[in-house]
Amino acid sequence: MKKEIKTLMKHAEDFGFTHSGELNLDSLVFMPEVRQMCNSDLCKSYNKNWMCPPAIGTLENAALRVKNYNFGMIVQTTALMEDEFDYDTIHNTEIKHKNNFMKLVDNLKSKYSDILPMSAGTCSICNECSYPDEPCRFPNKAIGSMESYGLWVSKVCELSNIPYYYGKNTLTFTSCYLLNLHNIDILDKIT
Repeated sequence: MKKEIKTLMKHAEDFGFTHSGELNLDSLVFMPEVRQMCNSDLCKSYNKNWMCPPAIGTLENAALRVKNYNFGMIVQTTALMEDEFDYDTIHNTEIKHKNNFMKLVDNLKSKYSDILPMSAGTCSICNECSYPDEPCRFPNKAIGSMESYGLWVSKVCELSNIPYYYGKNTLTFTSCYLLNLHNIDILDKIT
């Protein structure tokens, strides 16, 4: 299976990610403390987006959902900033990371029948989310963030032996996806 994992890592890097690595499924601990950070609404998406709390579901539902998967991959986009106020680099790196993640997920969905992607930051497919007045416009494309599921991203990276911090004036966006490698033959088709 190591060959298949290397193939998926190479595949992620081909989609423009700076780093990738196997996610330790045991690191997926859904924490109320992370949800409390969501509740403070620093990102202005709490109770305003289908892929954010409370609409995304409970921590218990998230834990039950991930039990269906036997493999996970972390992907990251890292950039060097001029200083901590380099908002252009922050913005451009976020857009690059989200666009690359959507392309990767679309590609993987064409090969795997079941995938659970978790992105960095709130779902931003629509300029304005239809929550709560109308159903999600793109339920097959909408992606919740690792944080919205209740995951402490730096801890998930640490427990997966993947760096979260790459040095002074660096910025890293981290996402992951889960899938099943029951039908491993399909991996040869994505390279």
